[in-house]
Amino acid sequence: MRTYGDGCAIAVALDLVGERWALLVVRELLLGPKRYTDLRRGLPNASPNVLSERLRELERAGVVRRRKLPPPAGARVYELTDWGRELEDIVISLGHWAARSPSGLTGGPVGADSTILALRSRFDAGAAHGLRAVYELRLGEDRFRIEVADEEIQVARGGADHPDATIDTDPDTLAAVLWAGRPLADAQRSGDLTIQGDGAAVERFVRLFPLPEPAAVISTG
Repeated sequence: MRTYGDGCAIAVALDLVGERWALLVVRELLLGPKRYTDLRRGLPNASPNVLSERLRELERAGVVRRRKLPPPAGARVYELTDWGRELEDIVISLGHWAARSPSGLTGGPVGADSTILALRSRFDAGAAHGLRAVYELRLGEDRFRIEVADEEIQVARGGADHPDATIDTDPDTLAAVLWAGRPLADAQRSGDLTIQGDGAAVERFVRLFPLPEPAAVISTG
C-alpha cells in the first residue's frame, strides 16, 4: 500500500482510505452488508481488479470484513467493521460539503445508495413538522424503508410493512424531482415515477430535502 510517509493522523487516514474508490466502497456499505456483485452494481465504473484490490486493502486495514450469511442465504458479504462505521459522519459530511460547490455538482449518474445517503444528509427537520409517514422507496432493484416522525428521519434497506405511500422510480428521476426542479406531476405523467397510497404524503416527502446553498466565492482581484 502506498503511503504519504507522514505521521499526521490526517495523512494516516488518507493512507487507509484515500486510494481511488476506497471511500466509495465505504459509501456502498454504510446502509448494510453487500455481496461483491452488489458492490459491482453500485460502482459500475470501477474495474473488477481495482474493486477487489480496494476490498483487500480495506480488509487488511480493519475497515471492512467478510462474513458468510447464515442459511438459507449462505452468501458471502462485505460489511464495515465497528471502526469502519465510524467513517459514516465523515462520508456524509464530504457529500454535504461537495453539494455546496460554487460550480455545482457534475451531471453523472447517481446510484441508489448515494441517493438515500443524500436524503439523510439534506433532511430538513423544519419542513417535516407535523408529518408522520412511512414510505417504501423503490429504486430499480433496491428497496428502502423511510420513516418520518417527530421531525426525524429513519432509513433502512428493505421494504416497508404497510407503508403510507410507495414511490417507484429510478435515482436520476428522483434526483430531478427533488433537486433539479422537475415537477412531481410531470414525472408521474411520463411514467418515470409511480405512486401507490397517500399522494399528499409524497408531495410532502419531495419538499423535505432542499439542496444546501452554494458556498460564496469572494474574489480578491
